[in-house]
Order: sequence, then C-alpha cells, then structure tokens
Amino acid sequence: MRTSVFLYPWDVVGDPDAPARIAELGVQQVTLASAYHSTRALTPRHPRHRVVTAEHAAVLYPPDPARWAGHDLRPYPAGDWAPGDAHGEAAAALTDAGLDVHTWVILAHSSRLGAEHPATSVVNAYGDRYPWAPCIARPAVAGYLTELAAEAAVRPGAHGTELESCGWYGLAHLHAHDKIAGVGLGEAAQYLMSLCFCSVCREGYAGLGAEPDELASAVRRALEPGWAAGSAEAGRSGIEKLLGADLAAVTLDWRGGIARTFQESAVAAVRAAAGPGFQVLLHADPVPYHTGANAGVDPAHILGVADGVVLPCAGGAAGTVLPPFADHRTASALPAVSPVLAANFNVVGGMGGSPATLAEDAARAKELGATELRLYHAGLASDEDLTAVASALSRLS
Repeated sequence: MRTSVFLYPWDVVGDPDAPARIAELGVQQVTLASAYHSTRALTPRHPRHRVVTAEHAAVLYPPDPARWAGHDLRPYPAGDWAPGDAHGEAAAALTDAGLDVHTWVILAHSSRLGAEHPATSVVNAYGDRYPWAPCIARPAVAGYLTELAAEAAVRPGAHGTELESCGWYGLAHLHAHDKIAGVGLGEAAQYLMSLCFCSVCREGYAGLGAEPDELASAVRRALEPGWAAGSAEAGRSGIEKLLGADLAAVTLDWRGGIARTFQESAVAAVRAAAGPGFQVLLHADPVPYHTGANAGVDPAHILGVADGVVLPCAGGAAGTVLPPFADHRTASALPAVSPVLAANFNVVGGMGGSPATLAEDAARAKELGATELRLYHAGLASDEDLTAVASALSRLS
C-alpha cells in the first residue's frame, strides 16, 4: 500500500540526515505542513533543537502579497519556527531523496484569527465565542479559507494536497491548559455546544423556519440537565432526543449545506490553481455533523468532489470510519479516478500510537477498503517507533 508520513518543515530544515531517514522507512510520500495551527512539537533527532514552539496559526512559506492585497483576512507568516520558505526548502530536500511531496493544509482552525477578528468566530448558544473555530457560514471567512486553500496547497514541487479542518470546528479543541472535561458531554451534547449563533447562522436558521432566539433557548434547555450529571446521548437520534426532531433537522440541514458548499469551493479553488493531475484529499469523518480536524462529510457527496479522503483509523476506529466510504467508492462521480481511502494511524508511542501493531492494523484497514496509509507523525516519533514502522512496512510490501 502506498504510504505517506506527516512531517513539519522544521523536522527537515537544518537536519541534512532527515530526508534519507524518512526514505529508509519504506514510504513513498511525505505530507508536509504548509499551513498549520499553533503547536509545541518535539524534534528528537534534530542537530540544532529539541522543541519547536509555533506560537500561532501560520503559513510556512512566504504568502503572495499580490494575492492578499486588499483582503481584511489574510494568512499570518510564521515566526522563527519556520522562517523564509521553510516549506519549499524542506520539500526540495525530500524530493531530492526520492520522495513524493504533498502539502498538508489546516483551514478552519486558527486562534489568532479569532483573537484579532472576533466576528469570524463560532458563537455558541450561550454567547461564548470559540476563537479557534472560524465560522465557515460567514462569506468573508469562507472566502478567506478558500483562497488560503488554493495558495497553501499548491506549493512548488507538490503533487497533491491534504486539506484538514475543511468544515465546521466546534467545542472540541486541544487548548492550552484545557479544563473543560469536568462534565462529561456525549456526542449529542457536544454537537449542541458546537452550534453557531453568529448573525449569519441566525439568519440561516430563520430561513429554514426556526426563530433564532427560540432555537438558542431550546439548545440551552436541552443542555441544562447535562451540566448537573453529564450526558451520554449519541448519534442523530441523541440530538433529536435532546433538541426535538424538527429543530435538530433545521440545524443539521443548515450546517450540512454550508459544509458541503465550503468543501466544494475549497477543492475547486485548489484544482483551479494547480491544474490537472494534482491530487486533492480531505481529512474526513463519515458522520456529517461531526466537527474538528477530520471534518464531517457525506461520503457519497465528498467522493464525487475530492480525489479521496484521509480517515482516522487509530484505536480500532477503522471498522467505523472506513466502511461508509468503501460502500460509495465504486459509485463515485469521478469514474476516471478511483478515490483514495487513506487509513491514518498514529505511530507515536508516547502520544498513544501503536507502531508495534502497524502491520496488523494496516492489513485490517485494507480488508475494510483502505487503499493507502498515512502515518502520524514521523517527526514526533522516537527512534524505536520509527524502527517499528520500517519493520511493519517491510512486512506489508
């Protein structure tokens, strides 16, 4: 199976041994971050540093001034964690080592954007803003993110891209010193806490027949019992149980339509910028109302829009996320191209990954319909983890 590992530019720039080390794992591709959110990352083998702190969401290349002239919303250049054209420098070194390079683009996830432009953020039913979560229903936000997708995806030397957070972001977010787990909120309550009530979304609900203030009140009433004892409701039936079938349908219809339109626009913008032969994949989840890095999609729809999907398969999730896409793979609206179903596995033992079981996990994913592998994350993994990855890939080949 074709396999790609995720990397940051700072894993490669300044480390002349990195490209050969990655190639020796037995992978064919690197998915290299070109637009990324804030993070603190370990670099256990780099000759000059051990920890890189990316202070805010940024593009890891010089953004084109002409493209962004006159735009109120524009990408933030990286600081000293990725100076100059860090992505381009890393991509060239990886290409010279015989590796195919695809870009890794984070879209609807930026705390700095929300901090500096508060009106861009998701606003919950209580009036709390989520600065990390841009509201994709807002035309200015969707336009900015679509333009960002085109620029960040189509970098020199890249043959494809993977778009992450290409949809709604909500409550769930790994925040600094995070302390929101004190009350257990199940999937349905998480959904209600992720509903946006900004001015655009309020108009959207009204257009579908729901009075926005009444809907917000209904959401708060539905959540109230959970603040005392938690909530375990899950699935669409759980959302309908909490909110009522009619109001649930309004929110699902509004958000689903917005997400589909945004995903179509982002993919189209990338294709227009790249030209033919450039592969576009989305990090995705088969439950359309799910939020986060793996955006909720309609499998039948998205396989007719993009060239495929990257799916979170770690921890036994393959059996849940792969079949809905495998069922629709042969019915794609792109008959000339067989859609990619890439199973994404965490191979960083210290972050809950299981590199020792990669061969077995990959074989199971293939049985369920996976056509490729993605491995998170070669730059963060220990030497022991990488040895296990190389062994597993040699067995799979």
